[in-house]
Amino acid sequence: MSKIQNKLSKSFQSFNKSPYSSVKISSYFDVYDALFSKYIGKNITFVEVGVLGGGSLFMWRDFFGPNARIIGIDLNPGAKRWEKDDFEIYIGSQSDPLFWKKTLEDIGEVDVVLDDGGHTYEQQIITVESCKKSMKDGGMIVVEDTHTSYMRKFGPKKYSFINYAHNITNRINDRFYALSRNNVKETSIYSVRFFQCFVVFDINRELSTEPHEGIENNKNNTNQVDYRFYSHKLVFYLEKIINEKGIIQKLLILKPLLKIIRHIILIYISFVTRFKLRKYFKNS
Repeated sequence: MSKIQNKLSKSFQSFNKSPYSSVKISSYFDVYDALFSKYIGKNITFVEVGVLGGGSLFMWRDFFGPNARIIGIDLNPGAKRWEKDDFEIYIGSQSDPLFWKKTLEDIGEVDVVLDDGGHTYEQQIITVESCKKSMKDGGMIVVEDTHTSYMRKFGPKKYSFINYAHNITNRINDRFYALSRNNVKETSIYSVRFFQCFVVFDINRELSTEPHEGIENNKNNTNQVDYRFYSHKLVFYLEKIINEKGIIQKLLILKPLLKIIRHIILIYISFVTRFKLRKYFKNS
């Protein structure tokens, strides 16, 4: 972020006003403004994980305004000192589900959780899994410093936080079929947003479980043939032979055989496509 952008950023201004030390990455302020500006001046409950130095607590109080309830969570008992400044402080491990259960029962419903804690995969994943049950609809869980998913020492790579977030994304997209099977696996998180070093989980239980069905606008139907799988010339011409009127229509026995051939060709095309697309997944 340039110095000019910094001056225009509300969150950066609050960061600078904080009377105590806080360390942020310059690119974060644009994300903070984009995510949190809608809460300014509102009666919200904001929970931040990782507050020992105190600087971020004062930053968020200035950013959101006096109506916001600012709550800090830290593993170090030294963070309790900020209670004298009217912040609510809870001491415990963010990787402990029992700590979260007890703490969230005490706090009540939450609008925003910002995880700026230890950044290990275990800490980040358990924080999301524990907090989503206590989030208000329309709220969000924001996990920052997610670049640790590409660094050593923060946990086993197979179970990185980014892989977890991708798994949630798969569950969300699977809802298209899961709803019809009454087998929805993710009923709290409605959407997932990815920013550089940030993952945002938007909470909306109603939209996450809302039934859906295909609808038409009942306008004139031109009955066009769907060519989505026919970009390969072999399939295109085969489909043309099958559907056009002529000798094939008269020799009905050939039509099922041609459909089988078409299916085999599609399998072959899928096999070839795998090698074409592999280069786009090399760094995944």
